[in-house]
Amino acid sequence: MTRLFGTDGVRGLANADLTAELALDLSVCAAHVLADRGEFEGHRPLAVVGRDTRISGQFLEAAVVAGLASAGVDVLLLGVLPTPGVAYMTERLGADLGVMLSASHNPMPDNGIKFLARGGHKLDDAIEIAIERRMGEPWDRPTGGNVGRVDVYATAVEEYAAHLESTITHPLVGLKVVLDCAEGAAHAAGPRALEDAGATVIAIHADPDGLNINDSCGSTHLESLRAAVVEHGAHAGFALDGDADRCLAVDADGNVVDGDQILAILSLSLLEQGRLAKDTVVATVMSNLGFVQAMRAGGVGVRQTKVGDRYVLEAMKVSGYNLGGEQSGHVILSDHATTGDGILTTLHVMERMATTGRSLAELASVMTRLPQVLVNVAGVDKSRADEDAVLAAAVAEEEAVLGERGRILLRPSGTEPIVRVMVEAPTQDEAQGVASRLADVVRRQLAL
Repeated sequence: MTRLFGTDGVRGLANADLTAELALDLSVCAAHVLADRGEFEGHRPLAVVGRDTRISGQFLEAAVVAGLASAGVDVLLLGVLPTPGVAYMTERLGADLGVMLSASHNPMPDNGIKFLARGGHKLDDAIEIAIERRMGEPWDRPTGGNVGRVDVYATAVEEYAAHLESTITHPLVGLKVVLDCAEGAAHAAGPRALEDAGATVIAIHADPDGLNINDSCGSTHLESLRAAVVEHGAHAGFALDGDADRCLAVDADGNVVDGDQILAILSLSLLEQGRLAKDTVVATVMSNLGFVQAMRAGGVGVRQTKVGDRYVLEAMKVSGYNLGGEQSGHVILSDHATTGDGILTTLHVMERMATTGRSLAELASVMTRLPQVLVNVAGVDKSRADEDAVLAAAVAEEEAVLGERGRILLRPSGTEPIVRVMVEAPTQDEAQGVASRLADVVRRQLAL
């Protein structure tokens, strides 16, 4: 069967791919799978449900609630809350299941369903597969007092914001920050947490109407944030995405500070405090070589994984690391959260600014980003990318010239007939030249 679950739950065009019927069936099957695993043993099962600001989240929320309650699960409605907020409330309320309705940074017409296990952790792949296999099966419906009860939990935003503020020990008084809320799930919790921590907050794109989430704003569109930081004379700016599980930053001059630089700042901060587990940070193979070089120079080990925050989190869990992230701005501070959290990341970067008295630009300068060129070569047989001898020889030849001054990464796409050629070099021209030559070899050798 075609997999419903991707790397981050079930996503698709709302009311076309992701319908109310599908949402209801997924919720029923999730309840059945968890019940069969003994997760509900000895108590009435409880789920919490949150969503971002997309208008489609309203009918999908109703469908999810109908499915869970009809399967005998009590439900607490958290309302609009970031994905990491739903994860936190799942743990805080001792819920057996958390459900987040969001398509993260995707355009407004899309939506998604993400299930979280007890404690706020992502469901194991095996459980997702079990849910898919039970879709459409007949089942015995509870009746009378055995159906689920549904209540509104009205203080989720306040409790989540208070938790975030409690994770830092130094007040942010004297710091002015612009926060781009992406017209999304953090429009209330984000400004509140930063203000409670003492910062002066200028919130932009914090008036969601159900249609404008991620629309020319947030972490994928930094233009308005850069302008607002300069206009207001702010010390820094941070941009969240629709469900606030990631953030990117802008320094006082409007220069972008990406996920690698944020990760470098936090790595050195934790190392200095003696709180960086095993003196190691987890990143992906797409992290800039400048990040790796800076970490090595600073005494921080770097463990690199495949692209995707799920692989970062897996490595952290398996090996006991407490900091990891991606260039895209997913940063996982596992001492405080079970998933990437853009507001949490913002607080801890600002705390580093407050405790050191250094600007964001100064902190970010610990690493120098090497020019990076990415070429997507489409219409090729990606399955042969790792075994073509001519291509391998071409890569080896270019690597010999670059030496330790740069890096080459060939990566077949996981979903498209594309091979991605990524090159880092001391200059943009050199990176572009290497990438173009290798892209030509890929087209020639892997032609369909």
